[in-house]
Amino acid sequence: MNSYRRILLTLSVMLMAVVTCYVEAQSSSDQKGDSSSAKQSVKSEFPGRKLYAHVPYITIEQLHDAYDNSVIVDSRSPFEYETLRITSAVNIPLSLDNIKYKEKLLLLAEANPGKKIIFYCNGHTCMKSYKATYKAMAIAKLDNVYAFDAGIFDWTKAYPDKAVLLGQTPVDTSKLIPKSKLNERMLPAVEFIEKADDNTIILDVRSRNQREGFYVFSRFEESISMEDKVSLNKYIEQAKAENKALFIYDAVGKQVRWLQYYLEQQNAGPYYFMKGGALAFFDIPENQFINTPVKQLTTK
Repeated sequence: MNSYRRILLTLSVMLMAVVTCYVEAQSSSDQKGDSSSAKQSVKSEFPGRKLYAHVPYITIEQLHDAYDNSVIVDSRSPFEYETLRITSAVNIPLSLDNIKYKEKLLLLAEANPGKKIIFYCNGHTCMKSYKATYKAMAIAKLDNVYAFDAGIFDWTKAYPDKAVLLGQTPVDTSKLIPKSKLNERMLPAVEFIEKADDNTIILDVRSRNQREGFYVFSRFEESISMEDKVSLNKYIEQAKAENKALFIYDAVGKQVRWLQYYLEQQNAGPYYFMKGGALAFFDIPENQFINTPVKQLTTK
């Protein structure tokens, strides 16, 4: 009998061990699955981390912790920087030629020995922070550099006291313009061209390099820089006085997002942007040009 009991006890212990191992294995598998899903989610939210796997990045929490002991560089255009920026950031546009870019970074590093240099842009799907960081590594030979890829909007919403919007800080986050409001002002390329008539003032706000001799309205439009506030104000006031709408296009439909802040600040009248910018012109099927007013394709 005792032998029988010992056999039953041994079998019970063995069974419990098998069940325990199975449960632990399932738990480990679930944890790995959750971890894998989380990593996949991060990669989806920050696609640049995969595209620029060789570029070190920093999270929003890490940047906040290192804020007082880091140099923060805004890699965007001067207009974007003047519109919304991290308070302590300096502006070194990624678009600078290699010589000027290297010169400015080396001066910055020399003036801030031992400090991290952190580059940011609009974040998430914007790749400028990665490109700027890599450029600093490759051209200026700096190694204590990082990309802050969550971007200016995430930062401003999390730390409005450390951000500046149109010269004001702390930022009133209710004044951040949502994409839905931007989309209300976007017209498809064909519609934009067809509606650009005598009751509109057409502005091309691309840079000189972006134009490369091509004008959507064959130079019937006015070509100005977004940084040229004098000219912007002139056309805003002219549109009001003549009861006309401003029709504005950039290169690919992204820079006008920042121009919208200025237009709203200046209480501009009706204004619209060309969805996809000048580049969208080349996606218009030829047969759709039949209904395009002749005037729009006439040289000044």
